[in-house]
Amino acid sequence: MNPSSRIPGALGVAASTIGGFFAAFSSHDYAEHLDRQLHGTHCSFLPGITGADAGENACSAAMYSPYSALFKDKLWGGLPISLFALGSFAFFFAMSLYLLLGTTRVSRAAKTAHFIATLAPALVSIVMLVISLTKLGQVCKLCAGIYFSSALLLASGITALLSRRGSGVAKPAKTVSDTDRTQADPEPWHQKKDEAPVADAPAGSMFVAVGLLALLGVATVMPAVVYASTLPDYTSRIVSCGTLTLPTVDDAKKSPFVKVTTASPVQPATTIEDPLCPTCRAFHQRLVADGVYDQLDMRVLVFPLDADCNWLLQGRTLHPGACVLAKAVLCAEGRGNARAVLDWSYDNQDELTAAGKQGKAELGEKVKQRFPELETCMASKETEKRLDEVFHFAAENKIRVLTPQLYLGDTRVCDEDTDMGLRYAITKLAPKVK
Repeated sequence: MNPSSRIPGALGVAASTIGGFFAAFSSHDYAEHLDRQLHGTHCSFLPGITGADAGENACSAAMYSPYSALFKDKLWGGLPISLFALGSFAFFFAMSLYLLLGTTRVSRAAKTAHFIATLAPALVSIVMLVISLTKLGQVCKLCAGIYFSSALLLASGITALLSRRGSGVAKPAKTVSDTDRTQADPEPWHQKKDEAPVADAPAGSMFVAVGLLALLGVATVMPAVVYASTLPDYTSRIVSCGTLTLPTVDDAKKSPFVKVTTASPVQPATTIEDPLCPTCRAFHQRLVADGVYDQLDMRVLVFPLDADCNWLLQGRTLHPGACVLAKAVLCAEGRGNARAVLDWSYDNQDELTAAGKQGKAELGEKVKQRFPELETCMASKETEKRLDEVFHFAAENKIRVLTPQLYLGDTRVCDEDTDMGLRYAITKLAPKVK
């Protein structure tokens, strides 16, 4: 038996085992968040050996992104694409085991089907890698493990395609007479004997190839079908997190809320945000990426978690310098560019956070350089008083000292629904938003 005939199967078994390992941990992390609580995520090339990481990382960013699941508007959390990967790798494990054990008995049609099938995960991995680099700006390690496994599977398919035929027809055996045999010198011990020819693999039926590709499709969707059929109905839970009575104030200068201009508002919405809050940044960017933000008739309660102005914190500052940016947002409303200040704050949050830790004067200088027209307003007593009204409003309405928060109309979106279940909650609470 030619040892090279085992290469496609061996590569495939290794690739599908590694890929299934990473896809399983990715699905596990996603499923854990479906209890409407916050958990850590495995973001390592050795998941299970190293523990789950709390807080933000590349894997949690990928999981919370719009690209992590399908049908998010139909199912709470959607169908995680890692489930499709898990089913696909399970099929390839079985197929590769067949190639490994069958060796030369595997038909050429089956080997061709294996090659064609390996193109699917390779193409999907390329698409997801491009999305990770261009949309998310980072690649999670679990995702990288799946991409590597897909590349290894493609190598298995290519070697299977190249091994479809044997080494050709065997050389005819020599016929010698008895006299010649006795007169001939004995064959030297070190002389290499003719290798046994490798026979062509059987052709096989193309119906077998079609059947294998059909099995790949069934195996790929099966975990997602089982998952969708067991997912609880969250319809009643998304309206169980309270309401907010919004004041009617004609004069914008007296309102604690900032009006943010959007392109095509169809749904009244209120957010409670801190410009230096990393979770607020992720939430804001998720609304924009999903195409939701511009459809909201948006009012923002700028709520800096900075004890320099926020007396509700009782001296516990979480984001030093946030008061400076909150005043900038309040002042920008009068010029119609409150959203520009918010977007700038989130886009440059790391730099602004570092400046805030050095002192509010340092952060104020950065705001002045970018928005010089706001300097006078930010230093005024009126702006300081208006910011103080934000905290009085929060205290009077028993608003949690927490950011971000989202209200669609007067219904508060649950904290858990601001990430995994955001699209589902918006579909139910704001059906006008597409």
